[in-house]
Amino acid sequence: MTEEFFLSKVFSESMQPSHVIPYYFRAVQAPKEEDITITTLITENRFHVFDRLVTNYQGPISVTIHVADDEKSRDVLLSKLHELYNGNKYMKQYVDVHLVVDNFERQFNMWRNVAKFFARTNYVMMLDVDFHPCTDFRHSILNSKAIMDKLRAGNTALVVPAFEYSDLQEGLDYRTFPTKKDGALELVDSGRLVMFHASWKPGHGPSNYSYWHKTNELYKVTTYQYQYEPYVIFPKKSIWCDERFVGYGANKAACLFELYLSGVDYWVLPNDFLIHQTHEYLEDARRHERRFNKKLYDNFREELCFRYARNFILNGEWETEKAGNLKATCHKIRGFTQAIKYFASLK
Repeated sequence: MTEEFFLSKVFSESMQPSHVIPYYFRAVQAPKEEDITITTLITENRFHVFDRLVTNYQGPISVTIHVADDEKSRDVLLSKLHELYNGNKYMKQYVDVHLVVDNFERQFNMWRNVAKFFARTNYVMMLDVDFHPCTDFRHSILNSKAIMDKLRAGNTALVVPAFEYSDLQEGLDYRTFPTKKDGALELVDSGRLVMFHASWKPGHGPSNYSYWHKTNELYKVTTYQYQYEPYVIFPKKSIWCDERFVGYGANKAACLFELYLSGVDYWVLPNDFLIHQTHEYLEDARRHERRFNKKLYDNFREELCFRYARNFILNGEWETEKAGNLKATCHKIRGFTQAIKYFASLK
């Protein structure tokens, strides 16, 4: 069996044909298993932002890079990639680079899965490259026995709250970003720093920013809803993002919905935060793709409710805490009660 054939099955829900090249560059320093790998995805226009992330994080990173499948553009991108990788000592030390070569743009969930699949640590952070980690959450987590015990249990995902500047021009220079919670709170109080995408409260509102402002203790998200899409740290041995979501809209929310339904709770880190680095969006593509993916997401949520309910019942987990999130989320679906009775009769 060739590697290409094997990987075509691993990522079989993605658009095909697609050629995955793992470890095009491999970090010379093998990470410890008990560490946190940032998993992310980039295109050529974000190389400079990724370079900044690598220097800032100085820890394991697994990145997927999409390469258009035509000779001319491929050669140009690979030349720039070699220049990027060889121009930063931390890149060689910490970063594993994986390529996806095909003709399909914005297969975000497939790209996320590639980065996660080849990560070499027990825990991963699903992060968009434009977010600047302002605090050293990695060492804070690794040095906390209580938090690490939660991660090891397999039922916890840690949320790093995300902010943006209300005046987007202020988000252009990461060097001016605060590096301590006190500094962030001063900007929040003055109205200069706000929850990321504050106009779309479902996206990050369940993190309860008003409570974050006043606490120094890890706290649980108690108002989860299906549009929630925070930036999270969680065990690598967990769900995979559904690769049917192609393009903008609902792709990350779908990953996090399945993670929640599988029995994972979200807990917010009280002293750490990210800030978005301002950049332009492809608004036309976002508008159309969000409409398509909304339809897919509506059906996807019901599909997952039935699939996980059957799984929990037949594995003897229906009466455990693991099924609690599913019960709270799915009980209003038409036909759900009857389906539960049928699944129970199969045992």
